[in-house]
Amino acid sequence: MLTFILWCILFILCWPIAILALFLYPIVWLLLLPFRLLGFAVELSFDLVRNIFMLPFRILGVR
Repeated sequence: MLTFILWCILFILCWPIAILALFLYPIVWLLLLPFRLLGFAVELSFDLVRNIFMLPFRILGVR
């Protein structure tokens, strides 16, 4: 919603840039999607390693 409000303000101030942003936004989103998926995979990998190392402590009940 905030993005839409910012776009409306940009449209009022300078409509050619707002129209250009409207067409470029999906292209930029598609270009950045692989990096987002890579970040998600790396985060899951680190969580898996952390949980593997913390498993013995959880079993023993150490906090």
